[in-house]
Order: sequence, then C-alpha cells, then structure tokens
Amino acid sequence: MSALLKGIRANNFVVVGRAGIDLYTDAGVATEDAETVTVGLGGSSANIAAGICKLGGQASLVTRVSDDSIGSYCIGQLKRYGVGTEYVTPVGGEFRNSLAFYESRVEGHRSVIYRNGAADFQMDSGNVAAVDYGKFGALITAGTVFAADPSRSATFEAFERAKAAGLPIIFDVDYRPYSWTSPQEAEDVLSRAAAASDMIVGNDEEFGFMAGDIEMGLAKARALAESTATIVVYKMGEKGAVTFADGQEIHTGIWPVTALKPTGAGDSFMAGLVTGLAQGQDLRDAILRGSACASITVSRPGCAPAMADTPTLETFMAEHPGPTAH
Repeated sequence: MSALLKGIRANNFVVVGRAGIDLYTDAGVATEDAETVTVGLGGSSANIAAGICKLGGQASLVTRVSDDSIGSYCIGQLKRYGVGTEYVTPVGGEFRNSLAFYESRVEGHRSVIYRNGAADFQMDSGNVAAVDYGKFGALITAGTVFAADPSRSATFEAFERAKAAGLPIIFDVDYRPYSWTSPQEAEDVLSRAAAASDMIVGNDEEFGFMAGDIEMGLAKARALAESTATIVVYKMGEKGAVTFADGQEIHTGIWPVTALKPTGAGDSFMAGLVTGLAQGQDLRDAILRGSACASITVSRPGCAPAMADTPTLETFMAEHPGPTAH
C-alpha cells in the first residue's frame, strides 16, 4: 500500500488516453427534437485529468489529437482546465478526434460515439518515450486506450517506463464494446492490463466481463487484490461499491441525486478518489469522495464541465443527505 499511496500523494498524475469533443442536448431533450446542442470536452482520460485539476491536483495528458480545429478545441479546453498538454501531439491525414453525441436525459438515454480512424489510437512508442515520468507520482489510464494499435502497444510500453521510474499504475477498466474488434480480444487485453496495475477501478459488468461471467466479477476483483493489485474498487451503481485492500473489504454507499444523464460518473469517481487519497484521506473517505463526485457529475449537463471543483464538492458533501449505508 505504501508505494501506491506515496505515488498518489504527489498529487501529480500522468494520464494516458483520449481527449474528445462532446455534443449534448438540453435537459430532457431527445436527439431528434434538439434545435441546439452544447459543446464540451470529453474522452475518458481527458475527463479524469480535468477532474483532478478541478479538485486541486495536477495532471498532464498523453495522447494524439487531429491536426484540425477539433483537435485545437480539445487542446484549448485541456489548458482551460489546467491540464498539461506538453505530451498532446497532433496527427494529420484522415485521422479524426473522437466525438460523442449524447442526450441529457436518463430515461431513453442514447449516445453515439464516433471512433472510426480515431486520432488518439495513433499514439505510438515515440509519444510515450517522450514523457518525463520522473516528474509525476502515478500513471492513470482508461481501458479504451487499449482497443487498437499503436495505442495499445504504446500504453503497455508506458506502463513499463512508468514502473521503471517508480510510478504505480492506476487502471480504470472502462470497457466500451464499440471500440473493440471482438469481446475475446477485449477480455484478453484488459485482463493483461489489470494484472499489470497497482490500483484497478471498474464496475460489476466490467469485472464480470474480464472473468468471463457477470456472476464471477466480484471474485475476479477479490482475486486481483489478493495477487497483483494493492487496491481494487468494484462499483455496483446504486448499490455502492466494494473495495478490496490489505485483506479488507470496504463496503460503501452512494450519494443519492436526481440524475440528469448517466455519462461521466466513472471518470469523476476516479478524479475524486485519487485526489482524496492525495490529500491524506483514508481509503473509505476517499471512495465516498469519489462517489460524491460521480453524483454531482450525473446531475449536471456535460462531462468535464459537470465535474466538481473543490468548493462545489465540499458544499455538496456538507449539505447533501447521504451517503447511503452499505
């Protein structure tokens, strides 16, 4: 635990993975009824990095963006949130930034992700070799980065370079079927990434997927904590989470809110969790902090724009009923 927490407490993270552009409807509006949409920063890793910075931490993103106005938008937004962009590299040709279009509603929620020819999948060995890992405390990534090469191989290389520099690896499973050529490939690659990680965060479906059966997901999480990982967080939506660490099982609830949409919860949970640990909170309190961040994000429009800053989070946790007992 000490090596992992030492790295996290530097509160300076190198985050590997995509930055994208989000378009989303007004509250309650279906896509076919939309007359206006709002634009915001998205992409799992970019969201995590932005969330960390909004909560007082430091983060730099390693990715590639399209060499066009959309790529420029993503870089500009990252800078606006305080995310380091020194390792964000444009790529030309036909490669394009990922784009998400989703509805700001829960009932009947639909989202469409455009990932064909994605610029971030062009992150290669040269991009991760250029990173000065020694100036960071820990590496964070999300599972979509492993869905295609050269990004997949580059991220595994980043793992090795980070470990050589003494950085722990923090992995959000973040399984998105549309990004992968087959479930079998995803199961193999994500399981390999999990086995190489010091801290793993995923939901019940994701752990079940890696285990080959949804009913075996909890056992998979427990087994990873008993073998290769120091902390494993098994999220169960409204039922809260079970965290395995130091031979203990920590059961935590959620902060109930009226959700506006389901997107962004996992990214904000990660940001809240690692910044809580960085600030010296014990594991249970840091998990509850992450859960509060998730609740705030799903109750507001957008992903990165919806993530809490420190005053918003502190007010929410002080005034909001919760968390639920588990």
